[in-house]
Amino acid sequence: MVLIGGPLGISLAGTLKQYSAGLYNSLKPLANAYARAAGHRKVGLRYDDLIIEERVDVEKALSRLPSKEGYDRVYRMRVAFQQDLMRRPLPKEEWLKAEDDVRYLTPYIQEVSAEDAERAKWDSIEVERKAV
Repeated sequence: MVLIGGPLGISLAGTLKQYSAGLYNSLKPLANAYARAAGHRKVGLRYDDLIIEERVDVEKALSRLPSKEGYDRVYRMRVAFQQDLMRRPLPKEEWLKAEDDVRYLTPYIQEVSAEDAERAKWDSIEVERKAV
């Protein structure tokens, strides 16, 4: 499955935040409502835990995570699987808060994507010989 815009998809949030703060602030409650409706916080997952791992660039980014963050990710996944088996969310006091839902994997994925783009650029370079 090929995702448009790479593993992270397409996002206009950065552009909106930079050029139109008013529009960004007016759309922020809608984004928060979507995050609440998605339900990943109810089982203790962060947003980046939902990124598909089977992509080569995401696997490479996961290998670059600090070991503590990697262990925390596995723990969150196991808790979420357990809650799914029991067919109920975590108790409300254990839900992940919005301020704790930080993008911990995204910088590594962007770094790997930039390296892949640079590698592709260097691989397609053509050497032209000067006439003597």
